[in-house]
Amino acid sequence: MKRKPCTIAVLALLVLSLLVPIAVAAPLEDGVPLELTAASAMLLEAETGTVIFEKNADEQRPVASVTKLMTLLLCLEELEAGRLHLDDQVTVSQNAAGQIGSQALLDAGSAYPLKDLLRCTIIASANDAAVALAEHMSGTEADFAALMNQRAQDLGMGDTCYVNATGLPVEGQHTTARDVATLALEICKHSMYFDHAAVWMDTLTHPSGRTTDLTNTNRLVRFYEGCDGLKTGSADDSRYCLAATAQKDGMRLIAIVLGVPNSQTRFDEARAMLDYGFAGYRRITLLNKGDLLGQRVPVHLGMADEVEAAVGSGVSMLLKAGQEKQLSLEVELPPQVEAPVEEGQTIGLVRVLLAGQVIAKVPAVAAQAVGMPGLVEAFLRIGLNWR
Repeated sequence: MKRKPCTIAVLALLVLSLLVPIAVAAPLEDGVPLELTAASAMLLEAETGTVIFEKNADEQRPVASVTKLMTLLLCLEELEAGRLHLDDQVTVSQNAAGQIGSQALLDAGSAYPLKDLLRCTIIASANDAAVALAEHMSGTEADFAALMNQRAQDLGMGDTCYVNATGLPVEGQHTTARDVATLALEICKHSMYFDHAAVWMDTLTHPSGRTTDLTNTNRLVRFYEGCDGLKTGSADDSRYCLAATAQKDGMRLIAIVLGVPNSQTRFDEARAMLDYGFAGYRRITLLNKGDLLGQRVPVHLGMADEVEAAVGSGVSMLLKAGQEKQLSLEVELPPQVEAPVEEGQTIGLVRVLLAGQVIAKVPAVAAQAVGMPGLVEAFLRIGLNWR
């Protein structure tokens, strides 16, 4: 096998566009670089899922209305699958209208467009709207909670248990900062969510004609540049919680703070975390699927003598600012391959190195197909090989 190192100058020529994310299991930083009062916290990059730092990320806690992110995820998935529609009429039950806490003041017995209930839940964290959605999707809130738990299991949220659709305090309901991060990453895949999450103030017109003002519970949407979601939560058992996301310079970060002593502090600490991430890190596209590697492999008894090698899958990851100078690429290809060769067929390996350490591996593939020759040409080639 032959190994050919490639300098960062060559690697830079391959960086053309956004690629497949590569998840990083361990945080990039061992400790917590900021002073946080939050009982649990996590800062991560959304495209790759890379965790920058964390604090007590696996500690089970109630998170109040942050729970609604799962309610919203299930609704968004049903909408995108075509099983629900934004103009569906949802009749609000007495149970839904009677929810305590934050509300949109829905009228029991009245029918509302599903879109209105969705935006009330996203913007104003309305408990009545969340329960109305849950009952519309599953019949009862208890049955909907079972769906929430099944989806959490599907996503690998092993430390999460849901009992209701709102996050209102109830025994047995809990999650972790890590599981909230998993849920937030999934929510960020749905553009429909951001249609409402970045709205600071809105108005709901009820079927009766009266109106209710809706104000976003996430103050960072108004007071932090680039913030366009996710969810607040507060209750006696959970204290103050926030999952916030913002975009700057093509990078989206997610900051999670749980169990903060007071309301303003959760926004201050999330802001400080986002500032830290944007100042110190860059999401770097290292390789694009299909990029040519500038190397060829001989093809034995093929219609062509050689086949070009290309990158089989993309690599994008989060690095500290300046670390991109320590990147290099190593390509490993065989002495030859046998015809026929299919386009995209794995023929070798590409290693990405940071300061000499391998941080990613992707396949090297054939950039084009190489067939076997016809009968006459095959005999000629065999004859030439005998000489």
